[in-house]
Amino acid sequence: MEEPRPDRKADPESDGEPPDFKSLTDPEDVVRGKRTRDDFFDAVLGLSKPATASDVAELAGRGVDAAREYLKWFEELGIVTRVTETPATYQRNQAYLNWRRVQRLRDEYSDDDLLGFLQAESERAKSFSEQFDAESPEAVSITKHASATGRSIEDVWEDVSAWKTARRRVDLLERALTSGSAGDANERTAV
Repeated sequence: MEEPRPDRKADPESDGEPPDFKSLTDPEDVVRGKRTRDDFFDAVLGLSKPATASDVAELAGRGVDAAREYLKWFEELGIVTRVTETPATYQRNQAYLNWRRVQRLRDEYSDDDLLGFLQAESERAKSFSEQFDAESPEAVSITKHASATGRSIEDVWEDVSAWKTARRRVDLLERALTSGSAGDANERTAV
């Protein structure tokens, strides 16, 4: 191993103070701080319809040229898909995002934890099904149900939204339990 340059060596004769490690930037902030990539990623996650580079740049508060570069990179990664060529428009790739969620669930929780979460969300979804006397949240007319039950439209809407969330969670948890920990989340394997 080579000796460091003299200007990089500590002076044994100086009685210098050790560095104040508490004043240093937390490594977590360096990795996940206010970075351009994060701004564009957040903008892409917020897309509800196809958007141009200009649209994404505006959402991210960054320049259009940078948006084009990040959108190309995100397309290569599978985070977005190109919808049109001229002008180039992109939409978020929900399948990729779901795959990431499944992988995160597999990484962070044991099968027993996932089974517990699945049981709770399944019971929650079943409870909503019974409450609305319907097979799915899409089959519920919010205004008709509110009128028939004397509840506010907002309260009924919140319950229908919670039911949709429970069903999405059931789907993700089932996929996490039926996919291999290192495999593709769409690949079904025996548990």
